[in-house]
Amino acid sequence: MTRVNHTKVAIIGGGAAGLMAAAALHETSHQPKIIIIEKNDSLGKKVIISGGGRCNLTTGLQNIKIILDKYPRGGKFLSSAMRQFPPVEVFKWFEAHGVPLKIETDQRVFPQSNNGHDVVQIFKKIFQNSSIQTLIKTKLINVKKHSSGFELILAGKAEPLIVNKLVLTTGGQAYRQTGSTGDGYAFAVSLGHSLTKLAPSLSALATKESWPKNIAGLSFANTKLAVKSKTAPTANGPILFTHQGISGPAVFALSSLMAYEKFSPEKPLSIVIDLFPDESANNLCDSLKKNIIVNLKKDWLNILSILIPRSFAQIINQELSLTGSKHAGEMGKKDLMKTAAWLKNIPLNIVARGGGDEFVTAGGINLKEVNPATMESKICPGLYLAGEILDIDGFTGGFNLQSAWATGHLAGISIAKINQS
Repeated sequence: MTRVNHTKVAIIGGGAAGLMAAAALHETSHQPKIIIIEKNDSLGKKVIISGGGRCNLTTGLQNIKIILDKYPRGGKFLSSAMRQFPPVEVFKWFEAHGVPLKIETDQRVFPQSNNGHDVVQIFKKIFQNSSIQTLIKTKLINVKKHSSGFELILAGKAEPLIVNKLVLTTGGQAYRQTGSTGDGYAFAVSLGHSLTKLAPSLSALATKESWPKNIAGLSFANTKLAVKSKTAPTANGPILFTHQGISGPAVFALSSLMAYEKFSPEKPLSIVIDLFPDESANNLCDSLKKNIIVNLKKDWLNILSILIPRSFAQIINQELSLTGSKHAGEMGKKDLMKTAAWLKNIPLNIVARGGGDEFVTAGGINLKEVNPATMESKICPGLYLAGEILDIDGFTGGFNLQSAWATGHLAGISIAKINQS
């Protein structure tokens, strides 16, 4: 193996973590030669499409403890990276590089332009105005560790690329159309690492019941979801009914917490939805009674439509075998209690995850094998890992991009510090 006379760093993967690792390394030390290897035809594809193309790049939350609680897996490991490059610093970094940001009422942070391309363009400008080399449409075939560095075999290249340091930021295996196909796992394993169990996270959920399609597009801002299983995870927040079942932030959070639950059309997973988590069933029943008293001549469907949208009221009547045209005054206490109890415990059977909707991968490189203070491998010196390739995943709301920025940044400055020492 030919010895490298100056520090050469290869970053495999031009997603969020890889982009930030390159930028942080360059801004901390101009000495290393940085080469980004990306198999797609452009950088940051997944960054651009996140948040529906608006790029929810971080969170407006500032309390680190609360932020770390937003990660079902990897929160403790993230502590060092998050404290060195927290959301408030990420916010400042992007604004300092020419992209004004905004914090929305739900604490999600977006470019003021609502355009994810602006976020990626920052990195392109940094790379164009520096010695950073980007090799797009270039696929890593194989990697070998040698005493003084790494030998990379690239598709279409006759000679291997020899580098001192290697950063794996290839992502997980969600959003496969953007290139996140899990290639990096194989490279990490070949260098001595092990994987935890992989599963899709932050996905929509398909139900055995067909009635959700009749109210597809209907949303509720404040709900509580609970899984009927041994682990019994719960999640709070907005939900959206779809043609296949349910979606929305609370559903994504629940799917993350139940990433390793097994279910199928033959063996569905039972969950319940509480549309009124801040009200008891008795209070709901009392509200129905009061509405009936002042609207005795109205039919039952109209009374129920005071509490919930009419289209959903029709679903309830069907599911509970109630007569919507019945006069409100004819409804007995038993029917009112049955209605209130159903609104507090809407039963659904989950049969599948939303195909292609998974935003992140649960599982990844075992965190016990990585130094959380530097992102360097404990097994393979000179190898750094950052982003979704690690066993880290967060809820929706900017937390996954935030962990990518933070771990990528830490990998970059860690290499710079070693190079300067």
